Order: sequence, then C-alpha cells, then structure tokens
Amino acid sequence: MKIFNGDRSNHKFALSVSAIVATSFLTVSCQSGDSGSGGQTDAGGESGDGLKLGVLAPTTGDLASIGQNWPLAVQLAVDTINECGGVNESSVSLTTQDSQTDPTAGSTAMTQLAEVDRVAGVVGAFASSVSSAAVDIAVRNNVMMVSPGSTSPVFTERASNGDFNGYWARTAPPDTYQAQALAALAEKQGFTNVSTVVINNDYGVGFEQQFVKAFEGLGGKITDKSQPVRYDAKAATFDTEAKAAFSNNPDAVAAILYAETGSVLLKSAYEQGLTDGVTVLLTDGVYSEDFIRQVGETQDGKSIISGALGTVPGANGQALESFTQLWQEETGKELTAFLPHNWDAAVLMMLAAEAADENTGEGIKNNILEVANAPGTEVSDACEAMELVRNGEDINYQGASGNVDIDSNGDVVGSYDVWQVKDDGSLEVIDNVTPATSNASSSQE
Repeated sequence: MKIFNGDRSNHKFALSVSAIVATSFLTVSCQSGDSGSGGQTDAGGESGDGLKLGVLAPTTGDLASIGQNWPLAVQLAVDTINECGGVNESSVSLTTQDSQTDPTAGSTAMTQLAEVDRVAGVVGAFASSVSSAAVDIAVRNNVMMVSPGSTSPVFTERASNGDFNGYWARTAPPDTYQAQALAALAEKQGFTNVSTVVINNDYGVGFEQQFVKAFEGLGGKITDKSQPVRYDAKAATFDTEAKAAFSNNPDAVAAILYAETGSVLLKSAYEQGLTDGVTVLLTDGVYSEDFIRQVGETQDGKSIISGALGTVPGANGQALESFTQLWQEETGKELTAFLPHNWDAAVLMMLAAEAADENTGEGIKNNILEVANAPGTEVSDACEAMELVRNGEDINYQGASGNVDIDSNGDVVGSYDVWQVKDDGSLEVIDNVTPATSNASSSQE
C-alpha cells in the first residue's frame, strides 16, 4: 500500500469531498447527497426514507494523520452507489462527525448521529476506546456500526457475550491476529528479548496482552512483563515511560502507540540516549509519514527511528485495484492505510439495506452477514453487486480490503503488511505476514 505524499491533481470528486473534511475539522456534521423524503425518523433510520449513513472518524486528535481521509472514502462509496441507482430506489445521504480520537467526544458525536441525524448505520470509529464508548449508543438506538479500524480483542469478547445484538462488525481484523503477526515478525528478525510500551486504553493494553502471549509462545522473553509500561495519553511528558521501556537491554521495543503522543515518547527515548542498537516495532496506529516527521530527525538528517519495523492490516481484496484507480482519479491522492476498509464498510451496509428492502439499522444488521459471506455469487464491483441484490440474488461481496467474510462476532481475518522506516523518513512495505499459525508465513514484495 502506498503512502499519501500530497495532491497530484484536482478532480470533480475532490471538490465535493473537500467540504466534508473541512467541516469535520470543526466537529460539525455535514450532509451530502439527497436525503430521500427528508422527514423525521426513528433512531436507526426508517424504511420510508432514503438510507442515511454516518461517519465517525478521527479527523483531529491523536489519530488524525491516518483518519482525516476516511470520510472521503465513504463519500466515494456513497456517490458510486447513488450513481447506479441508490438504495431502495432512493439516494443515500451521509453525515460526518469528528471523533477527535477521544472517547467523550466520540460518544457525543455518536449520540448526534444516532439520535439527532437518525442514521441507520455508521462507519467508524478508529480508536478502539472511541468505539467502545460509542457502540453502546449505537446498539440502544438500533444503529449498525461497522468499524474499519478498531482492532481491540475486547469487541470479540463482548460480541460473543451478546452485548451488541448484532449491531457491530468490522472490516479490519482484531489485534488477536495482528499481535501474532508482530510476534512472528520479531521472531523472524531474531529478537529474543523484547519489551513493550503501550497507550493505556483498550487498543494498547489488548494488543500488549496478545503480543506477550504470542511472543512467549514462540520462545521469546518479555523483559518488562512483570511491570508493563503503559502511558497515559494526557500526561505532560513521557520521559519516565520511555526510560522504562528501553531499559534492561531489549533487542526490540514493541511500541503500541498513537501518532501524536507516541512520537513524543519515542523522541524522548532518543534524547535520553536509549535507542542505540534497539529496533522499534510499530503497528497500524502510526502507519503514516506524518508520524515519522513528528518523531524527528537526528543531527545528520536521518529519521530518529530509521530501521523501525511495523505491521498494518493489508488490503488484498479483489476490488482493490479498481478502488485504488477510482480513488486516485477522483481525489488526486495516493491510497493510505484503512481506506479500502472504509469503502468496504460503507458498501456492505448499503448492500445489506437493499437486501433488507428497508433503510433501517435493523435491516442492515439482519442482512450484512448474508451479503458478506458465502453462499452466493462472488462479486467485487459495488454497482454489479447492488444490481444482483435488487434482483433478489444471493451474493458474496468481495471487497477492496479482502474477502470481508464477517463471522458471528463481527470479525474478519486478514493478512498484514510489514513496513519499514527508511533513513529519509519514508515508509516502504517490505514483506507480508499471515498470522494463521505461530510460524506466520511471509513473502517478499
């Protein structure tokens, strides 16, 4: 997957979505497209109105470097479906809210989407802590929530306990798998002693626990297992946490971070002289050149974390090539992490609403597994899939991010790209790991 390095050209779609991004930075919702009959609806939408979807994305805050393009990907999916007939004979409308990478703000935004805007489905959130805060609001309002990036194993546990009543799914695999992939990467690199430092929330702690289990299962040692280093994102400094994580001579530090605060922590470790000879292992939460720039450069102009390795959910679906081409043509931008997962989340909800013959959250919930999984005709083109559903045919949608085979807990299984930080601060995908077993397979790209 390529990293966005700036606009190349302006296209008609870029004009329509730029307003969405600008509005979301102000944490104000915006409407796009027709809204059908436009009347008042019950929470979770109403079958007599055009389908209303929402986006809950971190266009500001700790994850903004990755999340600010998310509303564009969802808007592109909505525009594509509207151009080929919409859903249930009406156009789909979209409302965007900024989660600010903050659970409190995310809860407020979800309340706005569910109880004021009365959407039937929401694409979001990214931070697992935000999704944890927002999902209960979605469930009690019968709003389907499909996250393209919340990866905490907590959601699997809660779903299996029946907490979500089917109103939760995600198009990115849970960290149960990514932690295994990162552990397999550490073993492949020959690391035997690894420490951890994580953001103290559902994402960070859940990943840490799964990584420790996986790495020890591969014969490795966690040097700070008895005193795991977990940092508060609202702390004034991270000097103490940086020193603790890089102590005891680890071969590598598995750093499960968010970009804004994580960059400060790693820069502190460098300034304290703790990083020499230690490889930093990173994850999806910081897969951005903006993050590398925030960490900073050495005196000779090299990235402070040059040589760092990371994992990120890969995108290898049948629809990836066509989505990538459409994205670049319509936005003039390179594809960034999780955009295919946003596209798939939006397309799946629209297909499910069409299959239900109603524009409600309940209708989406009851049909999303049907359109995502076998049996049915495998189809990757969104408009072709919509036409098949309109004709009453069973489909097995093949997405841009992957096959999006969603299980009863709302989970998908995926592969992971391995990326590396170069001396100049650029990022390069160098490998791929699949966490199917402890000895994850890999193939050079």
